[in-house]
Amino acid sequence: MGYREANFACANNCMLSFLWILRANRGSISPTRLWLRQKCKVFDMIKKKIINPNRVRRIDGGFSFIPHRFLTEGFIASLGQKELLLYLFLILVADRYGLSFYSYDRICSLLHISVDEYVAARDSLINKDLISFDGTLFQVLDLPQKPSQVLTPSRRSGNENPVPIAQVIQQSLKGISHE
Repeated sequence: MGYREANFACANNCMLSFLWILRANRGSISPTRLWLRQKCKVFDMIKKKIINPNRVRRIDGGFSFIPHRFLTEGFIASLGQKELLLYLFLILVADRYGLSFYSYDRICSLLHISVDEYVAARDSLINKDLISFDGTLFQVLDLPQKPSQVLTPSRRSGNENPVPIAQVIQQSLKGISHE
């Protein structure tokens, strides 16, 4: 079927469904409004098709998933880079209950992070109620109702009120004598 035939078939189907709905509604909606509603429904729908049938994903062994809420409700935005890296790693290696038992040295080696970065990211994920850790075993938890707004150590300034950079520079230059 060529391009013209496909367009004609689509227009034919559109007209038939338009006439059928118009007959069913008998004047409760104007023909113009009904036509626009049908047209938008048909032409705005994206038809999905397999692009590469030889490479369709399938579940062969383990399986990991990330709830769509993780992106849409701001969980991903609430995490720093190392936290996100560790969290995604724990999701990938977890079993169906979210459990995994990788050692910190193996995690640091695989993720190319230092032990300090690992500890900070792990503790932050625990504080944000995304994981549990008993010293040996990790559990990726079901997402809480809302993302935590706990600041990570890398984002924390030590001072509750941020100071403009110009003020910091002026204060540091006060002690320097001009000779």
